[in-house]
Amino acid sequence: MPLEAEFKSGSLERGPLHYFPVVPGRMEFAIALRQWLLARKPAVVAVELPGFLEPLYRRALARLPEMSVILYHDGSAARDGEDERAIYVPVEPCDPFVEALRTAQEIDAQVIFLEPDSAERPHLPDTYPDTYAVQKIGIDKYVEAYRVYPQTPTEEVTAHASAMAWKLQGADPDSKTAVVVALNMLDPLLDAMETPQPEPARGRRYDPQLLNPHPDCLAEITSEYPYLQERYEFCRLGMTEAAQTGAPPQLDRPRIQMELLREAEDKYRESTGEKMAHWQRRMIARFTRNLAQISNDLVAGVYDLAVAARSIVDDNYGWEVWTMANRYLAQHEVSELETARLSAGEIWINTKKLRIRRRLPRPKQRLKPTGLKPRKREKTPGEWAKQTHGEAICSYPPEDIVIEEYGRFLKQKAKAILSEERVRVEPFTTSVLDGIDIRETIRNWHRRKIFVRKADRLTGQVGAVVVIFDEDPEDRYTYLTTWLGEHQNESDMAFYSTHPFDNIVGPGIGRGEYGGLLMTLPPRRLFDVWADPDYQFAETKPERLLMAALDYSTERFVVYVAAKPPRSTFKSIANHLGRKILYVPIGALSPTKLKRMRVVHVLDSYARRAEAKEYIW
Repeated sequence: MPLEAEFKSGSLERGPLHYFPVVPGRMEFAIALRQWLLARKPAVVAVELPGFLEPLYRRALARLPEMSVILYHDGSAARDGEDERAIYVPVEPCDPFVEALRTAQEIDAQVIFLEPDSAERPHLPDTYPDTYAVQKIGIDKYVEAYRVYPQTPTEEVTAHASAMAWKLQGADPDSKTAVVVALNMLDPLLDAMETPQPEPARGRRYDPQLLNPHPDCLAEITSEYPYLQERYEFCRLGMTEAAQTGAPPQLDRPRIQMELLREAEDKYRESTGEKMAHWQRRMIARFTRNLAQISNDLVAGVYDLAVAARSIVDDNYGWEVWTMANRYLAQHEVSELETARLSAGEIWINTKKLRIRRRLPRPKQRLKPTGLKPRKREKTPGEWAKQTHGEAICSYPPEDIVIEEYGRFLKQKAKAILSEERVRVEPFTTSVLDGIDIRETIRNWHRRKIFVRKADRLTGQVGAVVVIFDEDPEDRYTYLTTWLGEHQNESDMAFYSTHPFDNIVGPGIGRGEYGGLLMTLPPRRLFDVWADPDYQFAETKPERLLMAALDYSTERFVVYVAAKPPRSTFKSIANHLGRKILYVPIGALSPTKLKRMRVVHVLDSYARRAEAKEYIW
């Protein structure tokens, strides 16, 4: 955390009382509070926690870093004729109140629990700004901005603040006291401290108990997700030295999220064998940013991370992200306390559900009805490799049909995208032009105007398609080839892929994975793209394919599908050749369909086509 984020209190000092407002459950305030307490070393630390929970909190502190949950029941519901309501209070490392208690023990400070013996604190229907802002503007400005528009205190809030003020007024007046209070209760407490307060009425007796939460449910019940809390726990030990040297601890929320996604990606690769592409990582970053903005936050939460992972990649990756976010190595399923599996609905209100269906092979899915012919396998290792002559190569016709259909789809999609960009929307005057724009009309309904669309017709056709699945910075795709269409409806193709005959799936049948490909019609015109000296200007394999597409296209437009658009130089090359590049982000296409399209089978002779269906899946 930067030095400017340190809390300097200023106007929140009242004689020996030093008020430190916090946002409950948030890491940034826990870090700043610990640094402040280690630097100030007050004699008394007063925290906004119920006094009747003090013994349970002390037991829970002794268990940290293993988390605990305090359980007690609200008897007021029973008096109203309803069932007693269970109240769960997680005790987690990133909670500033828990950090206040832990640090107070380290500096031998006296601890005062300020809240009265009520079932729970008053509910204030407000939200805090994203606490990540503290790392940019500092706590002082964060607190000042929040206090500009204070809430109107209710009778319940006033009574609660009065009870805390009475407890605080009874503390040692000569001792330097740190008052750790929630930010939304700061001003009511300051007002209550202006006058002597009467002793609050004694509340009912509670019988709280301490539970051990199951490791699998931590992400649902904690304020900060367990992966972040684990990183905080590791960094916490270094804060003592940081307070002495002035070097702040390095805990950056976006960076930790990036490391979480990276570790989840490694698990995803191990469990499924799939490899994520660069464009998917960028799309996840963009998607989580948009989700955070919808919630008026600066950084996405763990729920948003899991939603983005599932939506951009698949359910398996979404599962790995959620599982990694739930990782907290200090938590154990077996404990001297009762272990409880809790859900988010038991702790929080207004919860959201996310359904993830893992699609991994299971033994029962491999069972087949009797009578089905099993897939052929080698009788001896290397048998199929010996039957591969390598005298010629050809494609597998069913795959040719699929990829030709996909090429036609890309041509239509690219033209649709460009046509949509050329649409103008204007108020209706004398003609409806190309139709009424319903969306813009509804958006401007208060103006009592109808908006119509005018589409500039796109003249010209698409002559070539380039699809780049992977730019291959690591030179993983070593198989470079060009083959010609066999009839008038089959495109000439140039592509780079993994070497198919490194993965033999049948006699003379190799299976590879496309890195990128070029398709162009009419057929039987394409020379060897990879050996053509005219394309030596290209710096990468995708650029060589794009140059060939511009060169061989008989139509005006060339579709280029990739994670990022080509260099600006290619716009000049296209203009010189009378061509135009239609760029389509690969993230705009179906990941499932792209995964199917990347598989390529190469046969070492036309004779293999007759038996290829018995080996290709």
